[in-house]
Amino acid sequence: MTDRSRRKSINGHGDEQNEPISNTNLSNLENRRDNNYSNPLPAVRSRSFSEHSKDSINVQEPNETTSLLEGAREPSSHYSHFPSAREDDNAFSSSSRFRRHTWNPRQLKHLTAAFTEQIGRYKRRSGAYDEDKQAMLNEGGGIRVWYDDYTTIDWIHDYVKERVRIRKLHSIKGIRGWIVTSYDGLQGWVLVFLIGIVTACFAAGVDIAAEWGSDLKDGYCTESLRLNRNFCCANITNNGLDLNDDNKCDKWNSWSQAIRIHDESDAKLFDFFAYVVVALLFATGSALLVKYNSLYARPSSKSSARIENIEPKRKELKPYAAGSGIPEVKTILSGFVIRGFLGIRTLWIKAISLAMVVSAGMTLGKEGPFVHIACCIGNVLSRLFHKYNKNEGKRREILSASAAAGVSVAFAAPIGGVLFSLEEVSYYFPSKTLCRSFFCAIVAAVSLKLIDPFNTGKIVMFQVSYNKDWHVFEIVNFLILGVLGGLFGASLCKLILLYTKYIRNRTWLKQWPVVEVMMVVVITAAVNFGNKYTRMSNTELIFGLFSECTNEKEHDGLCDNSFNGMFEAFYLLGLALISKFLTCVITFGIRVPAGIFIPALLVGACFGRMLGININGDCVIPGVYAMVGAAASLAGVTRSTVSLTVIMFELTGTLTYVLPIMTAIMISKWVADGIIKHGIYDLLIDLGGHPYLDSKTEYDGANTTFTTTLDLCQRDLEVIDVNDLNTIGELKNKLKKLSTSGYSDAGFPIVDNKILVGYIASTELEHALSLAHGSDNLTRCYFKDENVIDKSANFTAYVNQVSNKFFIHCIYAQY
Repeated sequence: MTDRSRRKSINGHGDEQNEPISNTNLSNLENRRDNNYSNPLPAVRSRSFSEHSKDSINVQEPNETTSLLEGAREPSSHYSHFPSAREDDNAFSSSSRFRRHTWNPRQLKHLTAAFTEQIGRYKRRSGAYDEDKQAMLNEGGGIRVWYDDYTTIDWIHDYVKERVRIRKLHSIKGIRGWIVTSYDGLQGWVLVFLIGIVTACFAAGVDIAAEWGSDLKDGYCTESLRLNRNFCCANITNNGLDLNDDNKCDKWNSWSQAIRIHDESDAKLFDFFAYVVVALLFATGSALLVKYNSLYARPSSKSSARIENIEPKRKELKPYAAGSGIPEVKTILSGFVIRGFLGIRTLWIKAISLAMVVSAGMTLGKEGPFVHIACCIGNVLSRLFHKYNKNEGKRREILSASAAAGVSVAFAAPIGGVLFSLEEVSYYFPSKTLCRSFFCAIVAAVSLKLIDPFNTGKIVMFQVSYNKDWHVFEIVNFLILGVLGGLFGASLCKLILLYTKYIRNRTWLKQWPVVEVMMVVVITAAVNFGNKYTRMSNTELIFGLFSECTNEKEHDGLCDNSFNGMFEAFYLLGLALISKFLTCVITFGIRVPAGIFIPALLVGACFGRMLGININGDCVIPGVYAMVGAAASLAGVTRSTVSLTVIMFELTGTLTYVLPIMTAIMISKWVADGIIKHGIYDLLIDLGGHPYLDSKTEYDGANTTFTTTLDLCQRDLEVIDVNDLNTIGELKNKLKKLSTSGYSDAGFPIVDNKILVGYIASTELEHALSLAHGSDNLTRCYFKDENVIDKSANFTAYVNQVSNKFFIHCIYAQY
C-alpha cells in the first residue's frame, strides 16, 4: 500500500474531504506528525501504565531554548498519564488497571516527571497558540503558530482572536455566564496587582543588597556583617546627624581598623586597596554572571533553516541581562518578539547582577533596569492567565503596566511611571491599560513603602522636600540650567554613541567584555576614592545635592557658607562632574546591567548645585538648583518632558517648583534636539538594529524623498500561485530562497490568476510542511478549498484571506 492510499484509508473516503478542518482533525495531524518522528515503523501498543506514561511524558513542549513550533498540540494530550476516556485508551485491561495502583518504583519517577512538566507550563509556552481553530477559520484570518524569535506579531490576528474569545464568553447565558464573564474581567486587575507586589519585592531586595555592598567597600559592621552602615549606626542617623569625624560610629570599622593598621598613611593606602578590590570583585562577578547566562537567538526547529539541510544563519550570543533594557522593551512593546529577553532566567540574572554592579560604585543606575525587571515579572506572571499567555497583543498591555510599576518603584512616582510608560515605552496604550497601569504603579509604590528598604520611611533614598518658594529673579538661573542640561545631555548621548560604535564594537573590547568591565571598574574606583563626594554611593550623593541645608545637617560640607568651605565644595563638585561624565561614557553599554537615569541626574545635580553655591543666600535653596539641573540633564539625555516633570514633582512632594522644572526641561529638550535629533534610547535601538518604527516620527520634504507605494515594493519576491503544482519540494525551495535573502520572518503572497487572494507567513508554511513531513517532495500542497484526499497537504487553514483580513500587499511588477 502506498503512502497516499494509506492516508486515504485513515482519513476516510475522498468525498468526505470537503468538510471544514476542525480542531480534532488538526490535533490528529499534529499527533500523527510526532508519531512519524518518533516511531517510523508500526509498533505494538504497550498496556502497562509505566510505558504509557513514558510516551506521554516525553512529549517536548516549546520553551525558551527550543522551537516555538514544537509540541503545538492541544493541552489535553499532556494529561495522558492519568486515566483517560479516549477511545484508544479502552485497550487497557482490568489487570492493567489493577497494576496502576500497585507500587512500582519506576512509577515514582514518571509521576515526578509528570508533575515537573505541569509546573513547567507556567514557565514556558505550551500547547497550540490558536486553540479554537475552527472559530479562527470562520473569521477568515487563518491559524497561527507560536511566534518565532525575531519576528513581528500579528496585531490584527490577535485582536480577532480576543474578539472571538469574548463572543464565546458572552454566549454563555444565566448566572453561570455572569460569573464566567466577571471572572474574566477580574483577571487583568488581579494580574497587575500581583505584578505590583512582586516588583516591589524585587526592588526592595536590590536596594538593600546594593546599599550593603556599597558600604562594604569602606568597611563592615562589628555588630553584624549583614548590616549596612545606615542600619549599623542607626543611633546617629535616626537623629538626623551626619556620620563624620564629629559623630563617629563605634560599631563601624574600616578595613584598616580590622587588621589593626595604626599608621595614618598606611591605613589610607590599605583602605584604598580594599575599596578597589571589593569593587572589582562585585563588578567582575556581575560580568561573569551575565556572560555565562547569556542566551542564543535560535531559529525555529521547524524553520527553513532546519528543512532540507538549509544552513541557518549564525546567531551571536545575546547577553539579555546587560544594559538598561528599555530600548529592547520599547521594541517588544511595538510588536517585535525577542524570546528569552523577558524570561525567568533573565529576571533572576538581571536582579542579582544589578545589585552587584551597583555595589561596585560604577557610574550607572538601577532605575532603568527596574523597568526591564518589572516587564520580566509581568511576562512571567501573565502565563498564569490563559487569555494573556496565548495572545501576544494582550500580553503587551500587561507589559505596559509593568513598565509603569518599574518607574514607580525607581522614583517613588506612580503617576510619573504611568506617564513614562505612555510617553516613552508603550506603542499601543488603550484606555483600560491606562487604568491598570495606574493601579499597578500604586500597588508597587505602596508595597515598597511598607517594606521600607532604607529604614527611612521613603521609597527612594533621594526623596526631598522644600519649605521655601522661588523668586522671579531666579528664572534666569533656571533658563541657564536648561541650556546646560541640554548641552550636557546631548553631548553625553553623542559620546556614548561614538564610543560604542567605533571603540567598543570595533576593537578587542567586543571579544573581551569581562576584561572591559574590570578595566572600567578599576578606573572608576581609583578616581572615586580621592573625592569624598564621588566616594559615596550615587543615590547618597544625589540626596545630599538635592537636600535643603539645616542647622543639624551640613551634608559633608555642601552647606558650609564660609569662603573656604564654598570654594572646597565648588572645587570637589567640579571634579565630581568631570569624573562622573567621563566614566559614564565608558560605562554605559558594558556587559552588565546599567541604567542612564542616575548618571544623568548626578551630572545635572552637580552643575546645578555649583550654580546654587555661587548665589547662596537666605532666600535661595541650592538644593533646588541641583534638582532643576538634574531634571534638565535627564531631559537632554532621554528627551522626556511630561513624565519627567511629574517624576520630579513626586520626588519633591510639592507643586512649588513645578514651573522652574518645566521651564528647564523644555529648554533642555530644544537645545538637545538642535545638537542630536534623538534621545539615548532611540539611538541604542538604531545601534542594535532592532526593527522599531516610531509612530511619533515626523517626515518632511527637506530630509525625506517621497515616492509611490509601487516604487517601494520589492519586485523579485517569491509568490505562490494556487494553480501551480506547489509540491513540497518546491515550497521548501521557496523557503530556502526566502531565508537566504534575509526575509525569513516574512511570507508569500498567494495569487489566483495574477489576483491576490491571500497570504501565508513563513512560520505557518513551515509548520504546515512539518505536518506533511511523512510525504515525499513530489506531494502536491493545496492553498484553496478543493477535493483534497490528503488533509495534511491542505494548507488552506493557515492562509490569511484578503477579503476578511483587510490585508494589503504589494502586487509585483510581473503580475
